[in-house]
Amino acid sequence: MKEATIDDCRIIELGRHHGSKGNLTEVENGKIAGFDTERVFFIYDIPGGASRGGHAHKTLRELIIAASGSFDVYINDGTCERTFHLNRPSQALLLSAGVWEELRNFSSGAVALVLASEHYAPEDYIRNFDEFIEYKQQ
Repeated sequence: MKEATIDDCRIIELGRHHGSKGNLTEVENGKIAGFDTERVFFIYDIPGGASRGGHAHKTLRELIIAASGSFDVYINDGTCERTFHLNRPSQALLLSAGVWEELRNFSSGAVALVLASEHYAPEDYIRNFDEFIEYKQQ
């Protein structure tokens, strides 16, 4: 597998259809993110000042969307770091495997929608940053 860097992670503009009765945004399986979605989950009701994530994946890729409100996604590839601000449902952050991620600074009522390339597998997670750095140096 190619060594993942933060340069592999990017904001993607999603298809948006405007109409007199509101907007519709779509994510078609395999077309936007380059993977078929195997799992979808929401993160919501986050207490003030809390962060979520704090892990990396060995193979799983994600598409993260601010379905409501806003939040920041901090990423680190073991060498470089970057923070993306998500605040509209027509944009998504594509995250590669092998990148540390943390969701931070949630606004009141924020809802994060995550489309994942794999089913939940505990062995795919690296939940300790020092272990992540070791993994990246292998």
